[in-house]
Amino acid sequence: MSAGELACTYACLILFDDGNAITAEKIATLVKAAGITVESYWPSLFAKLVEKRSVEDLIMNVGAGGGGAPVAVAAAPAAAGGAAPAAEEKKEEKKEEPKEESDDDMGFSLFD
Repeated sequence: MSAGELACTYACLILFDDGNAITAEKIATLVKAAGITVESYWPSLFAKLVEKRSVEDLIMNVGAGGGGAPVAVAAAPAAAGGAAPAAEEKKEEKKEEPKEESDDDMGFSLFD
């Protein structure tokens, strides 16, 4: 993470913590007051990000992996309606799996 990104991140957190609206101008003002020089596009990028996603959501999902969570959430309502048939299908799949053969069944061993 570059110094510009980090400075804009902290500026957004400061503005959010104070309850102020997060705008590109306010981010740029805070960064300038801190004595950090950033490219002019960083404050506007962060302001656009915060317009689409709330800072609280970003903080709460900081450790989230990536695309895995939305899939699990989308699958949960579908599973709630038909949980019993899904469980039966899983049992049937387990019965169809063949047992693994041991080395003795093949007539040789890896360590012979």
